[in-house]
Amino acid sequence: GSYSASQGINCIREDVASYIERRDGGVPADPDNIYLTTGASDGIATILKILVSGGGRSRTGVMIPIPQYPLYSAAISELDAIQVNYYLDEENCWALDVNELRRSLNEAKAYCNPKVLCIINPGNPTGQVQNRKCIEDVIHFAWEEKLFLMADEVYQDNVYSEGCQFHSFKKILYEMGPEYYNNVELASFHSTSKGYMGECGYRGGYMEVINLHPEIKGQLVKLLSVRLCPPVSGQAAMDIVVNPPIPGEESYSQFIKEKESVLNNLAKKAKLTEDMFNKVPGIHCNPLQGAMYAFPRIFIPSKAIEEAKAHKMAPDMFYCMKLLEETGICVVPGSGFGQREGSYHFRMTILPPVEKLKILLEKVKDFHIKFLEKYA
Repeated sequence: GSYSASQGINCIREDVASYIERRDGGVPADPDNIYLTTGASDGIATILKILVSGGGRSRTGVMIPIPQYPLYSAAISELDAIQVNYYLDEENCWALDVNELRRSLNEAKAYCNPKVLCIINPGNPTGQVQNRKCIEDVIHFAWEEKLFLMADEVYQDNVYSEGCQFHSFKKILYEMGPEYYNNVELASFHSTSKGYMGECGYRGGYMEVINLHPEIKGQLVKLLSVRLCPPVSGQAAMDIVVNPPIPGEESYSQFIKEKESVLNNLAKKAKLTEDMFNKVPGIHCNPLQGAMYAFPRIFIPSKAIEEAKAHKMAPDMFYCMKLLEETGICVVPGSGFGQREGSYHFRMTILPPVEKLKILLEKVKDFHIKFLEKYA
């Protein structure tokens, strides 16, 4: 029950560094660059806190994907930083386009100082997995524009689509050569909450921060010291995640069986969800390449949009409330994550057991068809 070192227990940080080296095929990781955190959220908020400064047009701008996980907009708002939106390309399976990053950055320079670029890979709520070329382009862009890169990689174990593979930003950065690897500032985040573990309540996570100026590093440790330390039980849980059973150990076969069962089940449910949604008129769902969510686009008739306005609600919120009232199914409106003007979505998890998920998807389908008939 005692406090640990503020940066996290040393031997656990060493284990995390070894895990990163194994994951990235031998790319070196220094335990001194590892910070254990209260879930990934704590690390993300801490890094933003240390990067935000200035006032007026020199206030720090933070580039975030739209749709985004609302932790980012909330943390940016809390720190009184400037949110700079860049849009993922829905027509191209939620891909990240560097031309869109450039547009967003150049427009933002008129009213703030964009210094931070946040990437979520695999995506939440969109579920896309970025390919190697895309990551290289993003790193080159960050290097060119001197942006601090934040790579939210908490779903790195959740990759389902054939031909998709998780590449860490750290590994690609290293492989791009010393000019990039020694200069681009990068913080990457992982957590016990996602993957095949799902141990959300332990609030365990880590961040690896590279190329931080030594003086800033000192300030980061000082900032972390204010909150004393992450929960020690969460640190221990993180240690177990990065130290899974290895071949030859007594529990290895059971561990592999359970891990593969969880991930294969999620892959099956990802495909089932995509296929079923795309059979419903007025719903379009991109492939769920990774993570744990579907973010389908829904068509909402103009009569329903008018009624939503009369209730002072966003149209997709109106839709989601009707769905909840009529079926008991709770999903989150796309407006909570951000979306292009005039488009509507909702996010739902693919976590229920397959048989329950089938029933749930059938109910959404029936509801959507009735909704279209009522408001057409």
